[in-house]
Amino acid sequence: MVQCNLSFNLLKGTLRGMHYQTGPREETKLIRCTRGAIYDVVLDLRPQSPTFLLWEAASLTAENCRMMYVPGGIAHGFQTLADDTEVFYQMSEFYAENCARGVRWDDPAFAIEWPVKPPILSERDRSHPLWP
Repeated sequence: MVQCNLSFNLLKGTLRGMHYQTGPREETKLIRCTRGAIYDVVLDLRPQSPTFLLWEAASLTAENCRMMYVPGGIAHGFQTLADDTEVFYQMSEFYAENCARGVRWDDPAFAIEWPVKPPILSERDRSHPLWP
């Protein structure tokens, strides 16, 4: 089963993340920017992975039509690079509040480099915990 979602972001600099779901509702995602532009970030939280706690980023725009594949165990987030940006998600699982997790976008353990400062954050994203 595939769950689809749209994220509408009015302002450049809006940051959403870093989100993931744990088992038994761990999710795989496919992300595409359908309007505007985003800086899309993935963070490996799989302890047995050779890339554990490392991150990668890519620019996704409506023009370049690139997508980001996010396997289970990977946290995902993005920052808008333009006003009026729309992001389309396909997810392997429905949202499950009891499995939903997040880590701080600015956690020094990851040192993710975000392009727009200061970011615009929701209270939820601002309150994610630091990595243990």
